[in-house]
Amino acid sequence: MATQATSSCTGSTLLQPISEIINLPLDQVNFVVSQLFALLTAVWFRLYLHPSKTSPFIRHVVATLLGFYLALFCFGWYALHFLVQSGLSYSLMVFAGLEHMHKYCFIVALGYLSFCQITRVYVFDYGMYSADFTGPMMVITQKITSLAFEIHDGLAKREEQLSPSQKYLAVRRMPSLLEYLSYNCNFMGILAGPTCSYNDYMAFIEGTGYQPRYLENANGKENGKYKQSEPSPKNDVIAKLCTCAISLAVYLLLCKVIPVERSIDDVFISSTPFYLQVIYLYLAMLALRPKYYFVWTLADAINNAAGFGFNGYNKDGSPRWDLISNLRILDIEFATSFKMFLDNWNIQTALWLKRVCYERCPINPTAATFLLSAMWHGVYPGYYLTFQTGIAMTMAARALRHNIRPYFLVSDTHKRVYDVITWAGTQVAISYTVVPFVLLAVGPSLKFYRSWYFCIHLLCLLLVLALPVKSRHLRPQEQHGGLQKDGLQANSLQTDHTSSYSTTDNNCNQKDKTT
Repeated sequence: MATQATSSCTGSTLLQPISEIINLPLDQVNFVVSQLFALLTAVWFRLYLHPSKTSPFIRHVVATLLGFYLALFCFGWYALHFLVQSGLSYSLMVFAGLEHMHKYCFIVALGYLSFCQITRVYVFDYGMYSADFTGPMMVITQKITSLAFEIHDGLAKREEQLSPSQKYLAVRRMPSLLEYLSYNCNFMGILAGPTCSYNDYMAFIEGTGYQPRYLENANGKENGKYKQSEPSPKNDVIAKLCTCAISLAVYLLLCKVIPVERSIDDVFISSTPFYLQVIYLYLAMLALRPKYYFVWTLADAINNAAGFGFNGYNKDGSPRWDLISNLRILDIEFATSFKMFLDNWNIQTALWLKRVCYERCPINPTAATFLLSAMWHGVYPGYYLTFQTGIAMTMAARALRHNIRPYFLVSDTHKRVYDVITWAGTQVAISYTVVPFVLLAVGPSLKFYRSWYFCIHLLCLLLVLALPVKSRHLRPQEQHGGLQKDGLQANSLQTDHTSSYSTTDNNCNQKDKTT
């Protein structure tokens, strides 16, 4: 196994002995060690390169150089793709006209990402599903395209053409090359993100992220003025590191004990009752999720340790460090609807999909956003099967909720029964949907669905055809009138936030609600 890890790793081989001792691929060892180094560096960055002690220029330079170093350590010369993608897009931002610059950047950034994904999968190593250089490029693509649209909103549109969220995110001047590279390739997010808005990142670099600001609640009223002192992220960072440790331990303990691949084993299918196959699938997916919990929570902790991610205060006065958080574990595991699960999964990617596609696409934004999500994730056929299934799940879940839920709201007992049933149904539906995402190939994915007789696909079709769904608001009214709209969900699509979890959109009174 060590030999395989060496051959598939394009980065440094310095940690090869450790890779052999713990029997993990070298690229994964490099990734974890680099993230731990970034965590320690983030603490130093916040304490010794604080905005009160040094200039934004120095903070940009240090963050960028450290990011390039980590990229070279993990990916070797493949890290040059980060510079090529960023450089091509920045040239378009500077030299192309503002009217169409955002479209050109979107096409070039996503096209270059797709080119790299195709060559990695079909030219070099189809089966390698580990730490690879296209992972950071996915986040860079989000940042490039988000910034391009934000610049277009700030420099090429009138104020009345923008929604409150777009006004807040709009960039009013062209970033310098250093600011642009720092935003895309800083050491805090170069390896695992998460993505963030350019304005939020600049506020962090310049030290203005702690300044008092006013929020609006769902009724448009001020919630009040935040404290002016600078809070410490220590407690949140420690809590998130504990979550990382538990997640990693659970994943390493269970991932090989209950693999998803057993669900398509002929002996397992023929000898296991169907209800046990359902339970096994749920447990297999439950054992797989801690890998993502570890990666995303560690990335969040790194940003927080550097002082990035402050999002105001809770009602009890405690600071919130969830501005760029990517998931909420308890809400995921106890989700009682398909939408609720996805609302709390890969949150920043969901916001990116919403801002660059769903809010702007004039024709069938739901299908367009699912397609963009699939293209962004990669070229494995399993991704497209998952997102096609996700469309059916979204439509069926919406119809079911609209028509069935009101009958269970007559009492607390009925509501609890409804919650238990919908929790079980949600977990099965999610597990069923993402099987192709894990298996990657068409053959194994279809084999799994055939073993289940496509039963959930057929159930979704029946629900959509049999149950009426409330009509949605017209698209132009949603964009210009700020009207509420039904939520759209893909694997990583999230458009709804409750008032207890505000994000950048909450700062602009952008609460999309679904019924």
